[in-house]
Amino acid sequence: MKKRLLALAMASVMVIGTGCSSGKTDAPATTPAQTEAKTESKAETDAPKETEGSMEPVTIKVANYALLEQGYEAFWNGVKTGFEAENPNITIEWVTAPYGEIVNQVINMAGGGDRIDMIFGEIGWVPGLADAGLTVPVTDVLPADYLADFYPAILDSFNIDGQPYGLPMYVSPYVLYYNTELFEQAGLDPAAPPTTYDEMLEYAEKLSKLKDSNGNPVYAFGQTTASVPVSGSSINGMIFNFGGTLLADDGTLSVDNQGFKDAITMLKTLDEKGYNPQNAKLKDLRNLFALGQLAMYYDQSWGFNGIQSINPDAKNFTASAKPLSGGAGKGQSILQAHCLMYADNGDAQREACSKLTQYLVTSEVLNDYLANITPAYPAKKDMEGSENMNPVLAGAAGSAENVTAQVFVPQINDLNLELCTLAQSVTVSGKDVDAAIADFKKAAEAILEQ
Repeated sequence: MKKRLLALAMASVMVIGTGCSSGKTDAPATTPAQTEAKTESKAETDAPKETEGSMEPVTIKVANYALLEQGYEAFWNGVKTGFEAENPNITIEWVTAPYGEIVNQVINMAGGGDRIDMIFGEIGWVPGLADAGLTVPVTDVLPADYLADFYPAILDSFNIDGQPYGLPMYVSPYVLYYNTELFEQAGLDPAAPPTTYDEMLEYAEKLSKLKDSNGNPVYAFGQTTASVPVSGSSINGMIFNFGGTLLADDGTLSVDNQGFKDAITMLKTLDEKGYNPQNAKLKDLRNLFALGQLAMYYDQSWGFNGIQSINPDAKNFTASAKPLSGGAGKGQSILQAHCLMYADNGDAQREACSKLTQYLVTSEVLNDYLANITPAYPAKKDMEGSENMNPVLAGAAGSAENVTAQVFVPQINDLNLELCTLAQSVTVSGKDVDAAIADFKKAAEAILEQ
């Protein structure tokens, strides 16, 4: 266990990026304490069978980096207030650290014998934490009838050896955000965004001729390639757009396919034409988009929070579209999710975590959050069609149904970083695509052999 914790700790130092957008939104955060409380009978029906002593006071430690980010604190503190009011025998103790440090916090505490009960994090964290023994299958914590309401394909995206090791709170593919005002200035119909990469390049030629109000050039299309795991995940989503693969079903490397090469070739094309900002993080693209210097870009749906925190008026020109299709691909994308993970710290802790989850992942608690704070799609069937969904996602509706589940391996973050190195080699360094892919294969195979 200590060896696995040390290995994970070293890898998690690299998990610093922009997966969760920060910044205060201009919409008020409606807390669960202000929503209609669920009835006691429903809570009893949804909860797992109580174990002996389950009504004794219990404190659960929940790791949550979002409490330190503007725009999120009111919601999460409202969760604590509302849940504890309904469950007076359970106390939530937040464990916080910045986004890039929270995984290390969990690992370090576990190394000292103080294991977190529940973690709010991202889907990319699941395989490493599971490999370190710090998260267990969600079926060990949550009742089958509750899990049955989650979309099977989404829940399957969290599978390791056939069992889901994380529970999605809400999900997103990488959606295409675009600036309707820049489309109009370029003579393009803002109601008809591109659907393929070929169409995007035609649009980009016109958009790249624009300048913003200060005379700065407008980038036509943004795809993050900076050296952080979330950028590699986004590049992987682009590979799926083209019908390519990174890993085979058995977790071995699978990049000898046309879709993989087409995606890397497109990155090189975008760079050569000056359409894509070099070596940009998601937060850099959000900033450029908010300031009117980027016409189109790929982001997680909740990236709109970051856009709006920079420019509250962005809601007037931001629209979304489904991921583009390229080559023989059908525009599939990689699933992104903010999720919950659990440790097995005994019956009382598991039961308390189950109750908190069944309180949290509901329409009553999440609707306002998804509408005003973190635009995203529901992971549960009974939350589908919510009238409170953020309108900026309307154009990308249905995207979450066209995702490809990435095979989970403990080294996925390292592979994502290597994808960023590949992207930079064909853009910043100007390397030939075939030679760059050959170098990537050697590095990736060495990573998977570790």
